[in-house]
Formats: sequence, structure tokens, C-alpha cells
Amino acid sequence: MRISGLASGIDTESIINDMMRAHRLPLDKITQKKQYLEWQLDDYRSINRDLRQRSDALFDTVIGNSATFNKKNVNISDPNAISINGNNAANDFAGTIQVNQLATQATLQSGQSLDLGKDAGKKTLKELGLAEGSTSITIQVPHSSEAKTVELKENMTLDQAMSAITKQTGAMAFYDAHSGKVALTSKQTGAGNLQVSGDFATKTGIAHDGENGIGQAVAGKNAEFIFNGLETERETNTFNISGFDITLKQVTTQPVTFSSSPDVDSVMESIEKFVDDYNELIGDLNTKVREPKYRSFHPLSSEEKEAMKDREIELWEEKAKSGTLRNDPTLTNMLSNMRLAMSSSVKIGEGENQRSISLRDIGITTSLSYTENGKLEIDKEKLRDAIMEDPGAVRELFAQSTTNSADGKGGIAIQYRKAMDDARSTISQRAGTAGAGNDSFTLGRSMKAMNQQIERFEERLKATEERYWKQFSAMEKAIQRANEQSAQLMNSLGGM
Repeated sequence: MRISGLASGIDTESIINDMMRAHRLPLDKITQKKQYLEWQLDDYRSINRDLRQRSDALFDTVIGNSATFNKKNVNISDPNAISINGNNAANDFAGTIQVNQLATQATLQSGQSLDLGKDAGKKTLKELGLAEGSTSITIQVPHSSEAKTVELKENMTLDQAMSAITKQTGAMAFYDAHSGKVALTSKQTGAGNLQVSGDFATKTGIAHDGENGIGQAVAGKNAEFIFNGLETERETNTFNISGFDITLKQVTTQPVTFSSSPDVDSVMESIEKFVDDYNELIGDLNTKVREPKYRSFHPLSSEEKEAMKDREIELWEEKAKSGTLRNDPTLTNMLSNMRLAMSSSVKIGEGENQRSISLRDIGITTSLSYTENGKLEIDKEKLRDAIMEDPGAVRELFAQSTTNSADGKGGIAIQYRKAMDDARSTISQRAGTAGAGNDSFTLGRSMKAMNQQIERFEERLKATEERYWKQFSAMEKAIQRANEQSAQLMNSLGGM
């Protein structure tokens, strides 16, 4: 604590504070510039997060998910007999299926009742006489090349043993207290018998080599059906043909007819969402690059904030933060690339069938209003007709890969995503990412340099303030000595 002006009566502290305030003006400028860079950094990173989310969503819903454009409506004459899902099929198809036999699971049960009692499941294998020390069972299910062996301990309960067999093999095992039998059921359908061996299998009466044994076996069956006149079979009741997932539900006495067509409403919904997301993004970006910059509203210093009310500070900083990315070259370049992607043509087909197609051809055009800044508009009737006529062409227009593209650019959505990803990379070089060190990006290095400059400036200010205090202290001492000499002189004169 400094006490000044005792000899001179001067308010030294106020004078020095006023002098230092003038010295601090350049420091305030640097601090304000650093604050502005921090606001700019936050805006850059906010845009980068948004671009990342949009890029990932675009891949999940349009580029990497063929089902977006392959969704089908399937009409079936007897939905109780079969079901068909065509969302993974590139083309439509139609035909008939007659189900002669459903696929079933192989089963095996004890040849006779074990008479273990109703509470046998809670008793140990030793108590039931099914194990001494340890025992084992080996099971091979149909269509499996490998048999599984399960080791069982005598202190296991029968329920625990059944659970271990179920977990470690391809068969479900349980003990039925009502019948007194152990039963196995293959987890998968398909022709063939369960093959079971081992001491535990013998003691529970389910041993079976696939052809003979003490257990009662029922062989599993393959599904047998006639598909468009072709007699064939499958191990399961659910299988895929030409991209269509078919499930057989019951045996039929006559062919079941089916036909598919594009799910136009679903495809339109996906395309409309794509257009809405694009319009929202360019709207947000145009707002940023056209945001006014209020040069007279600088970042507030601590002293300025102390003299203002909270609401005044909020309104001031709202204008001070405006325009941090005005006319930013990265954003304006991305906007140009995205507009170019939306107006480009994509070559589809091969050889003589190759042709070019654009968004305009399917009813999506750029707004003629300059205030929309390039937003897209949809002619829903034209889009619906294009999807119904050639859904494959619509899919290629949006999601054609760069490797299948004649010019290597890919579909509209591929080009759009590339524009976003290129901008993200450039922004990351300038603004970094959360947790990145300041040395790894441009704004970080600038702020680091400013921090060092601020630190050096504060050291100089501290030295300057100390110098002022020493000078004023010296003045006070001089005045004090003069006052003392004057007092002594007065005393001397008064004594004459």
C-alpha cells in the first residue's frame, strides 16, 4: 500500500493512474485484437462442427446408404404366405413363389422319461446320478463342420448344465419336468439330424449319431419352393434373391404372385430432405459472409465493462462480434463449389446408353430470386415422374461413386460433400479443432504471439509505473527536505 502526497499535498496515485492509462492504450488495442480473434475462432469452429455433422449425415442417408433410393413397394397376392422386402434391390422384379415345405429345426429328446422329479432342475448332477466328478457332451448341428464339446461339473445343477450347453453349442437344451425328458433343438433350420455323444448324452438318453441312437430324433428340413418355375430349396425360411429379402411363412397349394415398384414417396422424402439441408446450409453461410461489420464497436476492456450495465454490455458485444467472417474466402469459395456441384451434369450409363443428367432434369432448379442466394426449388410433380420412370438414374445422379464416374467427380451428393470436406480441412488449418495446440493452426499461432506481446508490454508497464512512483517519491522527499529547511530557517529568524 502506497501513501503519497504527504509533503506536497498532490494526489500522486491519481496522476500516475492517469499517466499509466495513456501508456496502456496500445496494450488495450492488442487485447481487443486478441479478443476479436477468439470470437473469430469460435465462429470458425462452430461452422466446422456443423459441416462435420452434415457431411456424416449426408453419407449415412444418401451416399453410403443405397436403400435411400432403392426402397420398394412390393405387392403380394397372399401376404400370409410370404413377405418380401426389396429395399436392397437395385431393380424391380415380379414373379411367383409356391411354398412346398418350410424349413424346420432338427430336434432330439430322451428316448424315455428319466423320472428325475419335478424339482430336478435345482438339483446337482451328482445328486441326480448324472455325473461323478465331471462329465461331457459333444454336439454337432446340421450344416456345421465342427462339433462342440461342453464340460460339465458334478456340482452344477441340471438347469445350469442345460444353460451351459445352450450357450456353448448350436443347440438349445432344456429339461422338461412334465415329461421327464431332456430336449435339444438346433438353433438353425436346415436338413439333417443332431449328432450327440458323450457320457452325459448317454445318461440323459439323447445320444444319437445322426442315424441311430437311444434318443428320439426328428430331422430338420430345408425350405422347398418353386420360384418362377424353378424348383429349389434353402436351409432357412428367410433368404435373398436379386437383392430382395424373402421370408416364407406357410405352405401354399398354388403360386403366390408378387411385383415391386419404386417407393416414390420415400425416395422423394429423402431428396426433399437433401434439398432442405442444402438450402439451410447456404442460408447460414450467406448470413455469415454478408454479416455487417461494425468497426466502431470494439471488444470492451475491463474498465469499460465496469462503467456499463449488463444489458449495455450485451448489446455492445452483439455488434462487436458481428462480421467476424464477413467475405471470408474459405466460405465464399465453398459456396461457389456447392453451387457449381448443384448445377453440374452427371454422366450415367455405359457405351451407347450413356447420357448426362442434372438436377434440372428431375425438377430441381435454382431459385431465380437473387435474395435466395442460390437456394434450390423442387417441382414435385416432375420429380415424382422422374423417380417412377427411372429410379436408378436418380440414384446415380446423387450417389454415383467417383470410381464409376466418367469425369471422376461422382454424383451431386458426392461433389457437395467434397466441397464441405475441403472447406473443413481449410478451416481446421486456420482455426484448429477442440484441444489442438496453438502452434498447430494459424489463429492459434497469432494468439500465442499476442500473448507473448501482451506479457512483454505488461512488464514494461510495470517498470514504467515503478519509475513514476520513484520519481514522485523523490519529489516528495525533496519537498519534505525543503519544508524542513524552511522550518529551521523560520525558527532561526524567529530566535533573533
